[in-house]
Amino acid sequence: MSKSEFDRRDFLKVMGVSGVAATVAGCDMPSYITSEEGAEEVIPYLSPEEYVIPGVGVWYASTCLQCPAGCGIRGRVREGRVLKLEGNPTMSLNSGKLCQMGQSALQSHYNPDRLTTPLMRKDGALAEATWEDALALMEEKTGPSSGISGHRFAWYTGSVSGHQNVLLKAHLEAMGSSNHFVHEVINTRVWQAVCKEMLGQSMPTLRIDKAGLVLSFGADFLGTWMSPIQFSAQYAAFRSGDERGMLIQAEPSMSLTGANADLWVAVRPGTEGIMALGLANVLIHKERMDASVLPPETQELIARYNVSITSRITGIAGDRLIRIARHLKNRSPSLVLAGGPAAGHTTGFEAVQAAMMLNILLGNVGETIEANADFAFPQLAALGGGTTDLNRFAHAAGSGQLDALFFDGSNPLFGAPDHMNLNEKFDAIPFKVAFSTFMDETTARADVVLPIASAIEDWGTHVAAYQNEQHEIAFQQPLMEPIHPLTRSFGDLLLALNAMRSPGTYDEIDDYYGYLQSALGAIPGVLKGEDAAEDDPLDIQLWNQILQDGRLEVPAETSLFTTSVSIKDITSPPTDEAFPYYLVPTPRSSLYDGRHANLPWLQEAPDQISKVVWTSWAEIHPVTASKLGLEEGDLIRITSASGVLEVPVYIFKGIHTDVVCVPMGQGHTEYGRYAKGRGVNPLKILDPGEDTRTGELALYGTRVGLAAAGRAGRMVKMGNTESQHGRKIVATITAEQQRRNEGES
Repeated sequence: MSKSEFDRRDFLKVMGVSGVAATVAGCDMPSYITSEEGAEEVIPYLSPEEYVIPGVGVWYASTCLQCPAGCGIRGRVREGRVLKLEGNPTMSLNSGKLCQMGQSALQSHYNPDRLTTPLMRKDGALAEATWEDALALMEEKTGPSSGISGHRFAWYTGSVSGHQNVLLKAHLEAMGSSNHFVHEVINTRVWQAVCKEMLGQSMPTLRIDKAGLVLSFGADFLGTWMSPIQFSAQYAAFRSGDERGMLIQAEPSMSLTGANADLWVAVRPGTEGIMALGLANVLIHKERMDASVLPPETQELIARYNVSITSRITGIAGDRLIRIARHLKNRSPSLVLAGGPAAGHTTGFEAVQAAMMLNILLGNVGETIEANADFAFPQLAALGGGTTDLNRFAHAAGSGQLDALFFDGSNPLFGAPDHMNLNEKFDAIPFKVAFSTFMDETTARADVVLPIASAIEDWGTHVAAYQNEQHEIAFQQPLMEPIHPLTRSFGDLLLALNAMRSPGTYDEIDDYYGYLQSALGAIPGVLKGEDAAEDDPLDIQLWNQILQDGRLEVPAETSLFTTSVSIKDITSPPTDEAFPYYLVPTPRSSLYDGRHANLPWLQEAPDQISKVVWTSWAEIHPVTASKLGLEEGDLIRITSASGVLEVPVYIFKGIHTDVVCVPMGQGHTEYGRYAKGRGVNPLKILDPGEDTRTGELALYGTRVGLAAAGRAGRMVKMGNTESQHGRKIVATITAEQQRRNEGES
């Protein structure tokens, strides 16, 4: 048996074991990495196992990577092909449920536009290359003899967790760099920062199912906010039973959550925090609620926002504010959430603070907001992305601080506003390598393109950023053999990169599959007994059980909240005669931030609000449409200080009169036949601006002017009208009246 002996602490670091597991395992014994331990015989599909019956599907567990939520999935495999995906019932995150984005992962896997061979830039254009040539160039440019090290090298990714994160950090350390830019347009960075400051925990457990009333300031928890499938299950419990829960949604344009609300409130963008302060004022001064939990300076701030002032700033009628406050008091315990538009302004942090202050005032902390635990293995914990790193990256690239960049799972050239000039800055980086499945805008500008396996063909471990009281590691396993033989596992490539920079350390690890087995074998009691010796073989039955379940539960020791309230005043948005309207680029649970625009299932899935398919549109209020002389389908010109869009208009009442909403997702200039040249990208015309506390881009802080473009556009949507024209949906009459109507005596 071949073994490579090295220091115990280095072994734990390479295997991603630290925190609780490292404490249990001790640190004074030699360790060995062996690829032979737990070796299995691979049987070709032409000689199938006994349980493989032609025509009968077999279900295998894995993990959905369509968004950062990290839901568990099961794939139905028949004759070696995966045919259907469903939720994994053993995963506490989604309990067997799966959204349309998760279902559409099949189309990502079987997509005709997938990258199938390595590419290298020659004479200014990407051309097919061999893996040997591509890896040789990477070693020349970034290997030990390249001279590139330290902060001249960077990784740029989407949210990452599990052992992929361990190996990625190991590669950065081997390069002598700490430059890891993590980018997600749709994120909860502001919410997490507020929770950390006011509760002492960035990700407390939210219990919608325990609430009598949920007040949400723009948090689309049924659509795209944090962990929608988990929240949807809680929402079903919230709505059932004798005491049906009440949902109030305050936001500038209607989301999926808003469409399900008992009361939907159109609030002027950037004033959500002031609305929260006004509600606190009513609770304290009209409803006589005890405010002793709030410090004097916070009570003084609340006292400034009486009903009339709050109504004037937010545009919400005073009697409605009073009614909402009374509902909050009477339907205890309640739950107040804030995200999306509420957090997407220069004062987003203060707005979310005000929402959390309401939770503290109402006594929700400890009831519907429960303390959570830090993940037991910090190296595996999720590294969630945001837009702060997009700004940091643009600065680093523009100032010539980077010589080499590797990127995976993110498309910054699509998500970056034009005012950043990121295209020029990106091209100025001398050497860029893309680990990609599709030719998106960023991949098309790389010098080396490495085609990686789809999520359905690869191994991995993942840890969701938001975990409830039951913490778990989600396992990703191949549901079928690779469709394209020249694609490679991202984990295998990370191992190759680390071996390139750290010769000898990874010699005994054959592949990523073997690495994952060794990594779990390093945790006492997982693949070995608690008292097993270091060189004892792995228990393959335990390994197979983990793969069958698709998860591994890990210990969670809940800590207590440390509540703190300190809120600064919130500046209301100033008037702007040149740009009187607010642009709201909303995410929807189909194309998401644009990463699913290449999937025809999601392109043709009717939007949850407008029912539009295959294109972009702008949502405006009928009052606004009348003022501009627009009818549905006409082109509207949206002008900000940073750019212009022209898009067909969709007219409906679920939006503030001062707002124009253009959903994200379309407007790709690359990304395959189903996405390229379709619709517009509202992120491109965003103005400079960021949250003053977290640095997150002010996605909902751009002011625009609106005008009719003078011609009709093309917009296809399901259905014809959203109006009942004053008619009842169903009329009921007595049986006697029915008989008379039919001429019976």
